[in-house]
Amino acid sequence: MFTRDEALDRVERAGSATDLFGPFDPARRKEAQQLYRRLAAVLHPDRVDAGDTRAHAASAELTRLHHEWQHAEPVELHTAGAVYRLTDRHAVGSVANVYRTDGPRVVKVARDPALNPLLHAEWDALRRLTRFTAQHRWLRPFYPHLVDTSGDVSRGDRAFTVLEPLVDGFVTLADVRRAFPDGLDGRDYAWMHRRLLRAIAGAHRIRLVHGAIVADNVLVHPQKHGIVLAGWSFAVTAGERLLATSKAITYPPEVHDGHPVTTATDVHMAHTLMLDLLAHDETRQRRFARWCTQDAPDRRPDAVDLLSEYDDLLDDLYGERTFRPFALPTGA
Repeated sequence: MFTRDEALDRVERAGSATDLFGPFDPARRKEAQQLYRRLAAVLHPDRVDAGDTRAHAASAELTRLHHEWQHAEPVELHTAGAVYRLTDRHAVGSVANVYRTDGPRVVKVARDPALNPLLHAEWDALRRLTRFTAQHRWLRPFYPHLVDTSGDVSRGDRAFTVLEPLVDGFVTLADVRRAFPDGLDGRDYAWMHRRLLRAIAGAHRIRLVHGAIVADNVLVHPQKHGIVLAGWSFAVTAGERLLATSKAITYPPEVHDGHPVTTATDVHMAHTLMLDLLAHDETRQRRFARWCTQDAPDRRPDAVDLLSEYDDLLDDLYGERTFRPFALPTGA
């Protein structure tokens, strides 16, 4: 059962019927009907106060979206060389939603046509990374694999990106944080951070600044100890200003001040994330993170240098490196 606030959030964040109920599929009618009834049970005017205008508006919008979904056709997105039929929604982001397809790909669709330029920025970033990792193949697993794009779309239409799927076995660092509310053991976070630093340092080799290194954009494969730095919609070349910012992201001072970003911006964000993920008694790693989050960008260490400096810290803390199994708690 949804709470009032949870139901309001689900309905108000939906930009379309497919955002709320997923892409239309006749086989999913029963599932959509069940979701509609669960939300309606909380938001219906008979269940809320007469003066709760927000719930009344959401109830009307819920009914409209459900009707629209029931009379919709399966969503197919076309590119110059392929057709992608959307199925379940996999993830919701600040810029785009990610959908599974009936094939081997996932599709990332802009939440609003006004956000199309941010998907264009991601295409540019991923293409640059593809060219770079063709020469440095050991870095390839750290980045999403671009398969196809919508290209230019008509005014009012939403751009989309087609990617190799990173769904089975992957969770986000946000999922990890929720699973370990008291923070991670430094030995567990060590392998995650080492791999994240490699992803960041690789991008910095081509002067690419990610600009949104937050828990939702770092994918983790617990079993295989894999890390993928996703969410490149905010990426720019070092020395440029971010195309946009998100209220959900904690930025370093240079972004708040409207200055161009540099590779030091990513270093700050990655170690702000480190402070957020580590248990509070991980004193030395937390001290290391604070050193990397100084206000002045020119006082922060370079990501490439950090690779060896962080390894030195881990050697001092834990000695010879061994594989440490990691798993989320059952039901997390």
